[in-house]
Amino acid sequence: MAAINIKTLAAKLSTSSGIAAKQDIGTIAARLGLQGQQIAVGDDCAALPDGDGYLLFAIEGFMNEFVAANPWFAGWCGVMVNISDVVAMGGRPIAVVDAVWASGEAGATPVLEGMRAASSAFGVPIVGGHTNIRSERGQLSVAILGRARKLLTSFDAKPGDVLVAAIDHRGRYREPFNNWEAATDAAPARLRGDLELLPEIAEAGLALSAKDISQGGIVGTAIMLAECSHVGIDIDVTAIPLPAGVSLDRWLVTFPSFGYLLSVAPEDVADVVTRFSARGISAAVVGAVVAGAQVALVDGESRAVVRNHAETPLLQLGRQDLAACA
Repeated sequence: MAAINIKTLAAKLSTSSGIAAKQDIGTIAARLGLQGQQIAVGDDCAALPDGDGYLLFAIEGFMNEFVAANPWFAGWCGVMVNISDVVAMGGRPIAVVDAVWASGEAGATPVLEGMRAASSAFGVPIVGGHTNIRSERGQLSVAILGRARKLLTSFDAKPGDVLVAAIDHRGRYREPFNNWEAATDAAPARLRGDLELLPEIAEAGLALSAKDISQGGIVGTAIMLAECSHVGIDIDVTAIPLPAGVSLDRWLVTFPSFGYLLSVAPEDVADVVTRFSARGISAAVVGAVVAGAQVALVDGESRAVVRNHAETPLLQLGRQDLAACA
């Protein structure tokens, strides 16, 4: 790996659009009055107590330019990223519904075909939704219902834990976006087996806290995890495995089709990493959960802060008010 100027890299990441967009979550949550409710309304999903477990409820919306540029893949992602949210919380998906707006049937068809293909591959049925094919432009949102026996949350990372990144490298970018896609040509049996990893880790008690790596990439997701858990995170840039030909600065802001950060006690790390590696998924310790509020890049003795969430909150949400982070 070429020499890294982590101060320059940290400064670049601190102003990335993927991280900045997450700031909108706190603004909208405040307008809706979500703080202080009895049911946490976010995390990667809202977790609703149900018998001996939890129902998981989530929704994803997609940028109009993404839907316009690659409607089939947008439809696929509508299913896939919702599944990822459920899995990130230790759950298993049950079903999805969609809202599709398009200019005519021809405009809706590739989006619907992408959704149908993902539904078939992942084994998660589409059970309804809302459609408007008399719109001037394509828009897409998809919601999901899942269930968990034991939760992985954004609130339980603790100082002394290590940060594990588990990402499927067997893919490629869907240019021009920073979406790393490693699912559309994978065997359905492999995809479904991979989805079992996080629920099994949760049920085995090997981790309490996790998040799926979203549009903010590894760093943006780490900031959200740190803020929700009221901790700091040091990310060791020399420890992050990279796919062949991918630069570190792009990888840190990449949205992978299968990618998770887990906060793991040191004694459980070997077991967690082995479970992912056994299925051909890259998994490695890439940092440490520490006391404080700084999310920083480290490289040997060098350290550069990307964000101090106590001084500059990203989400402005936390467990103390029973509101969650998305």
